[in-house]
Amino acid sequence: MNASTDHARTSALLTCGTLVAPVFFGVALVELLLRPEFDIHKLPISFLSLGSLGWIQDASFAVCGLLALLCALGLRRRLRGQEAGTWGPVLVGLFGLGMIGASLFHPDSSFGFPPGTPEGPPVLSTVHGTLHMTAFFLAFFSLLAAAFVFARRFLRRREKGWAVYSVVSALAVPVLMGTSGAIPAWAGVIVAIAGLVLFGWLAVVTAHVRVERSALVSAAPAQARVAM
Repeated sequence: MNASTDHARTSALLTCGTLVAPVFFGVALVELLLRPEFDIHKLPISFLSLGSLGWIQDASFAVCGLLALLCALGLRRRLRGQEAGTWGPVLVGLFGLGMIGASLFHPDSSFGFPPGTPEGPPVLSTVHGTLHMTAFFLAFFSLLAAAFVFARRFLRRREKGWAVYSVVSALAVPVLMGTSGAIPAWAGVIVAIAGLVLFGWLAVVTAHVRVERSALVSAAPAQARVAM
């Protein structure tokens, strides 16, 4: 396999990271149209995995998790031997595993969903519900940590704007999550915004890493011709 083919494959793997946010939120928007009984104001998107159409959200979690794992492989190939070349891919991979775990285990029925479920939190947490929350925290905290890892990479490379963006994104998410608890009537929307911030960060940063390397590769032949 020549260098050009290897570069193309790595770029394709990195592209998977840019697809996580549009796939996840695109599917969620379609589900909201299909399920008018779902109240996005107070319910997190993960609750769409409950009920007769829950398989759609399960598939979304699984596909996004697979995309994240492929992205992690691309990051490992592209950043090997560089800053963030070890922990960056590992943390993005853990995020992917968390998403897949969320597809396998459902949250407990509560807060009036699915219809007929009593309002309020579940009286008792089931094993499924506990494992779903574990997968959720694994995914979110892994991607939060990845944002700080890449912030350090960007600082070392004197890309201060990207470093600030990474840190602000990572800090905004726990603030939003805390706010969702303080404003339960809008908890679902606020948690969705937190996810969009974090998933969006992954999309933008992997696109940056992909283009950054592509620019170097495209510049190499020109530099060689000048040297000749």
